[in-house]
Amino acid sequence: MMSKPRTSTSLSQLREDKFMTCSKCGAYVTPSVRFCSNCGAAVDHEATRLARVQASALEPTIDPDLEHTVFSVRPTLIFIKAGYALAVIAGIALVFLLASLAVPATISIPIALALLLIPGYYHIRRNMVRYTVTDAKLQIDHGLIARTTRNIPLSKVQDVTVSASIPQRLLGFGDIIVDNASDVGGSTVMRNINSPRHYADLLLRELRRWH
Repeated sequence: MMSKPRTSTSLSQLREDKFMTCSKCGAYVTPSVRFCSNCGAAVDHEATRLARVQASALEPTIDPDLEHTVFSVRPTLIFIKAGYALAVIAGIALVFLLASLAVPATISIPIALALLLIPGYYHIRRNMVRYTVTDAKLQIDHGLIARTTRNIPLSKVQDVTVSASIPQRLLGFGDIIVDNASDVGGSTVMRNINSPRHYADLLLRELRRWH
């Protein structure tokens, strides 16, 4: 007795079967039938074919190689904010001091405002550094206009630790130390990061996918 040959159903065939519906009542019909078993109307195969084409065009395309950003962070702003506050206080005190010495305001006020250049300088330096972790690498960007980018593949990262002194712990920031095998004696420090343990946990979670 000869057995019937087995047939396999491809993904495209499954998609076609999914969209074989009656144009009158919307009930599912198999591709081989000529009349709908629900309402008895003739099956419009051309309308079904157009529905399949439209559905295929609406299907989203997913790029498996596309990187996804886990987090992006800069050093803490605590020192910058404290610097601006001290500069304002020192500027006001300087204006009153110079006024007591009969120095005109046209001179004392510009000198006081110049004190803001000190925290402003460190603010610019802070904005020149950004640490970005994707699901594939750790990216360190330096620079404001001319930018230098350093990439460390997560497959090369060996360990992640958090280091925080007592003042850092009290203020809620610290350093994240990333040991990697891509550099000689490789150790990258993400300095003065707010909530460092949180970001270290996110990085470790991504590392578990690679090790």
